[in-house]
Order: sequence, then structure tokens, then C-alpha cells
Amino acid sequence: MLIKKSERQARRGNLAAAIDTQATGGFDRRTFLRRSGLAAGGLAALGALPLASVRKAEAAGTQVAGATLRKNICTHCSVGCTLIAEVSNGVWVGQEPGWDSPINRGSHCAKGAATRELVHGDRRLRYPMKMVNGEWTRISWDVAINEIGDKLMEIRAKSGADSVYWLGSAKFTNEGAFLNRKLAAFWGTNNVDHQARICHSTTVAGVANTWGYGAMTNSYTDIRNAKTMIIMGGNPAEAHPVSLQHVLEGKEARRANMIVIDPRMTRTAAHATEYVRIRSGTDIPVIYGMLWHIFKNGWEDKQFIEQRVYGMDDIRKEVAKWTPEEVERVTGVPGAQLERVAKMFATEKPSTLIWCMGATQHTVGTANVRALCIALLATGNVGAPGTGANIFRGHTNVQGATDLGLDIVTLPLYYGLVEGAWRHWSRVWEVDYNWFVDRFDKSTAADGKVTNTMNTPGIPSTRWFDATLFDKKDVRQKDPIKAMFIMGHGGNTVTRMAEAQKGIEKLDLLVVCDPHPTTWAALAPARKNGTYLLPIATSYETNGSRTASNRAIQWGEQIVKPIFESKDDLEVMYLLAKKLGFADAMFKNIKVENNLPSPEDILREINRGGFSTGYCGQSPERLKSHMANQKDFDMLTQKATTGPNKGDYYGLPWPCWGTPEFKHPGTPLLYNTNLSIKEGGGTFRPRFGIEREETLPDGTKRMVSLLGNGYYSKDSEIKDGYPEFTLGVLKKLGWDKDLTEAELAVINKINPTTPDSVSWAIDLSGGIQRVAIEHGCTPYGNGKARANAFGLPDPIPVHREPIYTPRPELVAKYPTLPNAVQFRLPNIGFDVQKAAVDKGVAKQFPLILTSGRLVEYEGGGEETRSNKWLAELQQDMFVEINPADAAERGIKDGSWVWLTGAENNSKARMKALVTERVGKGVTWCPFHFAGWFEGVDQRGNYPKGTDPIVLGESVNTLTTYGYDPVTGMQEPKATLCQVRAA
Repeated sequence: MLIKKSERQARRGNLAAAIDTQATGGFDRRTFLRRSGLAAGGLAALGALPLASVRKAEAAGTQVAGATLRKNICTHCSVGCTLIAEVSNGVWVGQEPGWDSPINRGSHCAKGAATRELVHGDRRLRYPMKMVNGEWTRISWDVAINEIGDKLMEIRAKSGADSVYWLGSAKFTNEGAFLNRKLAAFWGTNNVDHQARICHSTTVAGVANTWGYGAMTNSYTDIRNAKTMIIMGGNPAEAHPVSLQHVLEGKEARRANMIVIDPRMTRTAAHATEYVRIRSGTDIPVIYGMLWHIFKNGWEDKQFIEQRVYGMDDIRKEVAKWTPEEVERVTGVPGAQLERVAKMFATEKPSTLIWCMGATQHTVGTANVRALCIALLATGNVGAPGTGANIFRGHTNVQGATDLGLDIVTLPLYYGLVEGAWRHWSRVWEVDYNWFVDRFDKSTAADGKVTNTMNTPGIPSTRWFDATLFDKKDVRQKDPIKAMFIMGHGGNTVTRMAEAQKGIEKLDLLVVCDPHPTTWAALAPARKNGTYLLPIATSYETNGSRTASNRAIQWGEQIVKPIFESKDDLEVMYLLAKKLGFADAMFKNIKVENNLPSPEDILREINRGGFSTGYCGQSPERLKSHMANQKDFDMLTQKATTGPNKGDYYGLPWPCWGTPEFKHPGTPLLYNTNLSIKEGGGTFRPRFGIEREETLPDGTKRMVSLLGNGYYSKDSEIKDGYPEFTLGVLKKLGWDKDLTEAELAVINKINPTTPDSVSWAIDLSGGIQRVAIEHGCTPYGNGKARANAFGLPDPIPVHREPIYTPRPELVAKYPTLPNAVQFRLPNIGFDVQKAAVDKGVAKQFPLILTSGRLVEYEGGGEETRSNKWLAELQQDMFVEINPADAAERGIKDGSWVWLTGAENNSKARMKALVTERVGKGVTWCPFHFAGWFEGVDQRGNYPKGTDPIVLGESVNTLTTYGYDPVTGMQEPKATLCQVRAA
């Protein structure tokens, strides 16, 4: 709840009590801006100074005599804003937004403006700590690493490698994420994950299963080129504020249609030309409702579908069921409004779809994403400026951390877990493949066949506690989870926190590596021993690269050395690997000085192995040159028009093909056939075969091509679809003669027996990629996107009611999927939904509960709620409730209320914000709070001096069961609750 001005004055004493090291109680706007270290340019970005007083970019310079300027990337979302730090005598004394950045262009949001406090903050964890008999005790790093390492080995010997869970972070640099996945591989487990599981894992699965790669197709700045934009399940005004300048300037400059589809009238929706209020959990019917009008009126792009899409006729059959009447019955959206929106999207092009977690965090999250992609395909809105899927991700490097393999289903860069993927990375790491085989747990099936978990997806982070609490027979690995090693991941971000609390209590070992203790340290007071807190450097105290949502990679330089006894993530992982006995092999080609591995060398190792995703053409040198010469890049096109990087796209967005020496410019827009591959163009990726057998209505069968039909990239020598490139394909085309002797030698070494099978993705020489591109072809081939994603649980997306639905009468027609074993655990969503209907849960809990972001805080909130400048702006956890619902319950605006949830007798105490932003029957909570649990203040559970300034209940105390079958994604956007006055 945004505190009223009069109340803020009265409450300053409360904030002063929390900030016990601050002499004054609260801070007005002027004090906030002055003390936060922002220079004049940064103040202007917040509207604190008139435009006339803004310094021009070329005049921007240090405000402190003798200070050094250093560039890094704001840590608070994935827009990729540059910040410029002023450092004097090793102290960060001031900051400006990056004026030359082609992304943020001299602007910051509130979090970015206050981000210097992350380094200077007095709530940081200062030294390693260990819980002994319920008391936090200071220990040394040597003691911590030795004791943790010994305990890990003890657990491994007893329960196997899979009993240790490695939970990584989107706050890692790319190099840190890669190293963390490598550490898990050397340990011998695929139980390794990070924040993307709970934000965009369904995006990755849904988008990759449609057209080849699971990422944003265009860029933030390219949104300016759109004539129609639909924002569905996203609120960039608060979640990605700097991105909104591109949305709004595009809207004004092009008079673009800005349509916001959301259950809540958000700050983004306030800017819309059309706002569509839907019932949470009905995204697919809304999209199909649009497509019904598009197909009925012939507004689809028939040529695009014919040439570039497989399976659209199957979509037509499903869409035909969603008449305007049925759509309105299920979603609440009038047919006339959807017809208007559909016409704009299909005919006033180019059009783009923008989404975030409102679309992804559902039991049907992957299907939701697929439906969004299908809408783009049906209207031909992919592969050109102003089109595409603009997917806004949440943390600094959540895109990069996902790319680099912090994922239970892949090795780095989406190579999967099959034997060929392991052999590829074994070659890159120069470690014998069989050594890795021996590191993984083995099991013997009833038929005597011995298998191991090397090729088996791990347990999703959404369900780690189930894998701790379940009986051994219900967890398909040697033993349940016994230990958690957590680096940079909040504990309050997963649903069903009551179960998470029990899971924490049951662990034999809990290690939390973070600048702040986080919820893990405070949530389970019954835990008295076996917990370690390790102080980690912030992103600003490290060197390395980060990948923004638009796939652009930026190098951030260390602003100051780690403060207190904090250590860089890379150093901690090296020390642990050394203790566990495999550091020499793990860091064979990585320089280590004073226990700190070189991030430049780690990136070079990524380049050597990253051919499948195009992480091969970047290099530390190229990325550093881009950061040093940001002024040369055009904001709209992201292309350097002059200088040493002329012709490159900013950040060399992947895929950046070949070796760094090949000098590919990066790919600003995926699947754009108007550019040659060498200039950053591309085609859809035929990663699901080159043809498919279909059964016709009369029972006969036919083979249907999955390759492009008469379309190809500019300058392509093949004027039609084609498969991925291998040495054998080059030979058939006669292009193998273009390979150098050195490249052929590498290819033959990879597979001496059948070198013709060596593909573009595992050719460590880069030669196959280079030759294909020289002939104008995409290395991965030229295929059709899939409207029918055969192989998924729902190949054609279908509506399925949320597990806890306020409309139980719809469940019979639109049930959730049957129970199944997924990711080593049973998913019993069908049984839970049936029980909820049978017990009449919707009558006891009649209000929809959904959640989202605030502009002031980020993620689990431990960092930002520990920031005194941001803490002043938002001091209470709250629930938004419609005035009609509030009146029925005798609830007044600003009063305390109890929320109760549909499972575990859960409850949470917070303030009420009575507002028409939410419709009748709907409540909304921010998800950044923790530190209270079911009405109990847990401030005393944190180590002294490290408790966040602002505490509050976590909305995930109330969220409930429900998991996407493809990814394990949780469903915090569509559950039920009840509210009463406290």
C-alpha cells in the first residue's frame, strides 16, 4: 500500500526504530536523492530537477575530484540499464545512469537510483556464520568451507550425489552461472536450478517448442516500431520501469495501439488505449477468442502460415469451439471488445506481444506461452521490426543464467542431458566422459538394467521441499533431498511456504550464500543446528558479463572490492571445488589467482562450447569494447554506426555465430529473413525433425515436411527449407571444400568413426557454422514454426481451469491434466482439483488471490527491503481488495486484515488497500515481503543487524498446490482466499 503523505509523517518514528544506525528517522524526497549518491543527471531522471539543469551527456563527469568512473549493470531487472559509479579511494561515492547506453539512455527507476546502497548497506552479512544450538556464531571462511565440505561428502557417501540440491541464482554473472552448473556436473547431479523456474521456465519451454529458441525475439527499443502492442500478464510500469519509456514513446510517436490484458488495472494499464479485464487463469480462452474473430474475418496472414508454420489447421479446430459467447462465459471479456482487439492486432501491423509472469506462472504456463506464440504466427507477426515476442524477465541475468545451464533439464546453452550433450561438454572441459558417468548415482531396474541419473532431469526448485519431506519410495532418486546449497536465491519465492518451512527444518545441511541472510535463515526457528551463512559480494563487487532480456550481453566492471569478509561467487565455488577434490580438473583451462578464477577465461570457455545457442562469437574483448563505446550505437536499431565496433549490434545478442574472430555482429531480431545470416538474420529452427507422419480422417497416413516452404533468408544459396548442417550435409552440397585443414582435423577428432555426423552444434572448430553462413544459410537449418507442438502434454493448447478455481462448475468441461510422475516426483494436481470441487472450497474461499510486483522492491525483497531509501517508500505488506468486497466484510482502507488460504489452514496478517484496481471477487498482493509468518514477527530470527528494515507476510504463505507438467512451474497467479478484518 502506498502510504498517504500524512500517514508517512506519523510513521517516521517506526521506520527510525528499524534503521537503528540512522540518526534521523525518515527521509523526504530531497534527502533521499541527495544521500543516495546520485549526481545531477540521475536526479533529472527521477524528475527532481527541471530539464534546463540537466547536464548534457558529453558533459557528464565526476562530481568528486580525482574520482574514477566505472560501468556496471543495474541488478534489479533484466532491462540491462548501465550505471556509472564514481569511486574515490576505493569507496563508491556517487552514481549516474549511463547516458550513452542505447538501452536506458540516462534513466533509472527508483530501485536503480538507490542501488548504491547494496554495497554500502549496513544490513549486509559481514562474515561467515553458523547456527549452533539455536544461536548465530561467527566463524572463519576456512572453518566454514572445511565443515561444509566434510558434511557434503558425508551426505554423499550415505545418500548419494542427488541428495544435495544446488540452488543457483539469476544474480550470478554469466560466468558465475556457468561455473555453478559446472560445479553440479562435477559433483554428479542435475538437481541444480535458479529463479527462472518460478518466472519464465514456461516461456523457455513454450517458445522453444514453437520456433526453436526459448527467448525474447526482438528488443526493448524495437517495441517503438510496433503499430499495435498487447501487454498480457505484465506490468512493466512497476516491474521494468525503464522499458516503459520505449513502450510509451512508441505509442506516442507512432500513435500505436497499446492494449493491456490483465485481471488488475495496473499502472501500465492506466497508459493503455484499451484495457481488457480478464479472470486470472483464462489466458488461452482470451487468445482463442481473438483468433476466432481473426479466422472468421480472414485477417490471418495466409502466406506466412503456408510458408513458415506447421499445424495451424489443428489450431483452427480448437479455436472454433471458443465462440464469443463461450469466451465471455469463461473469461468475462465481452465478444465485441475482443473483436476490436483482434482486428487491431491482425490488421494494424507490425504487432508485438509483451508478457511476463502473469502469463507464465500457471499450471498451464507452457500452454499459455504457446497460445501467445500461435497468435503471433497466425498474424505473421514474427521475424521483423516491431513484431515478435517481447518477454520481460525479472533479474539482472535471469536470461543468461538460464542460457548457461542453471536448469534441471539441460547442460549449458540448452544442450540437454543426452549422452551427446555430456560428451560435448566433456570435450570442452577436457575431462573424460566416463569420469562424469561415474559421478552420478546408479539404480537397478526390475529387469536388471543399470541406469544413472545423468540423463534424467532433476527436481524443480518449486518442489525441493516435497523431495525432502516425501517418503523415499515417492522420490525417484537414491534418497530424498538432505542438503541445500543456495547461492543468491530467496526462500520466500516459492508457493506453499508452510511446507517449505517443514522442509527447511528437516534438512541435514543448509548453506545460504548471499549478501543478506534471506528468508532461509529466519523462516524455520525450530532449526537449531546445521545452517551456515556465507557473505557474498554483490554484483557491483565483481567483474563479468550479464545477458539482458533481449539477449544482449554486457560486461560489468568491478566498482569496488568486496566489503567486509564477502567473497566473489567464483572464489567460493573454487574453494568448495578444491575442498571436494576436483578443482584441478574443473579449472583446468581457467586461470586462478589468489583463489579467484578469471571471469574472462570462463567466458572464453563458454565461447568454446556455446555453438548451439550462438554464445561462441562474443569474447571479453568484444564485450568490453562495446561498453567502452556505447555512444556509437543507435538506440533504435542497436547497431554501431561508427567506431571500432561499426556494424555490430549492441551486446552481440545471441546467436552471435562462429568464433570471435569471425566477427558476427549478433542477432538483434530472431528469425528475420530480411537480413542475411551474416548480417544478423535468421530462420525458424527445425529442431523437431524434417518431416512428420500424419493420419488423415480416412485412416491413411502421409509424411508432411517440417521444413520451410519457399522462404529463405536474404542471400541464401538454398532457396527453400533445409535441415541442420553437418559435415555430411556440407559434402552433399560440395561446400566441405571450404573447410580449412585445421577445422577438418577438429571435426575428425570429435567423431573419428563417422565424422559426417558431426553437426554445427558440436563442431568445436566453428568451421561448419562458418561455411554455412558464408553461403547465406542458418547453421541450424530452415524450418517451420510449430502451431502443433507434438510431444507436449497438450500439443494444441487447451484451457484448463486452475487447481483452485472460483468456477467449479467449469471443471468438468475444462479439467486439469491427469496425475503423473514428473521430475522424479508425483504431480497430483488432478486429485487436488477434484477434492477442492468436492469439498466446495470455492464457497469457503470465494476470492481469487493473485500476486505481482511493486516498483520499489524486487524479487523476494531481501536486498531492496534492506535499502533505507526504498524502505521509506513502501513500509507495509498489503492486499488490494475491491470496495464491494471490503464493504461486505466491514474492512476499511488501511486497516489490518487476515487472509486465509485454501490449504494448510494458512493465514497471513497485512493491511488492506481498498481499490477498484481489482474487480469484485479478486484480491492482489505484492510478492516481495517476508519476515512475518502467519502473523508472527520473525525479526529476532535473523543474525543481529542483518534483518531487513521492512518485514511483512509473504503472499506465498497462502499460495497453493499446482504445477505445470512441462516445467514444474508453480501457480501463484490463480488461487483462492478469504479476507476478514483483524
